[in-house]
Amino acid sequence: MASLTAEEMRGRIGTESVSDWVEVGQAMINRFADATGDHQFIHTDPVRAALTPFGGTVAHGFLTLSLMPLLQARIEDAPRLEGARMGVNYGGNKVRFVAPVRSGSRVRGRFRLLAFDEKKPGQFQQTTEFTVEIEGQEKPALVAEWISQLFT
Repeated sequence: MASLTAEEMRGRIGTESVSDWVEVGQAMINRFADATGDHQFIHTDPVRAALTPFGGTVAHGFLTLSLMPLLQARIEDAPRLEGARMGVNYGGNKVRFVAPVRSGSRVRGRFRLLAFDEKKPGQFQQTTEFTVEIEGQEKPALVAEWISQLFT
């Protein structure tokens, strides 16, 4: 894991990092349904979901979005801000759920740094394009522009 100064982070604007693949299985989908209370049959009932255009159960869109930290952690040598004590989600400029993630699919994250700004001493704002790719498919599951705040 590379530790970079704020200036070096700004120099990385436009660069991409890609995570390892992660399987989105039915057990993960069911746990997310339990955590959120969203038990819509397209997520949790394989028999009924098989009769839909999806042909089986699919992950919740918000489950796919919530994989961001897991996928980011699966990037070997991911750059980190030198001296960062913590990072927090600040929000998204846009989120699009482009294609469903079928149960049993493998996904990975593609992260492209769009902006890195110092908001005040010791507080930085990072804007990242986050794309969730589905193994073997051309169309991504999700594309988001996400904002994080980092504190040193």
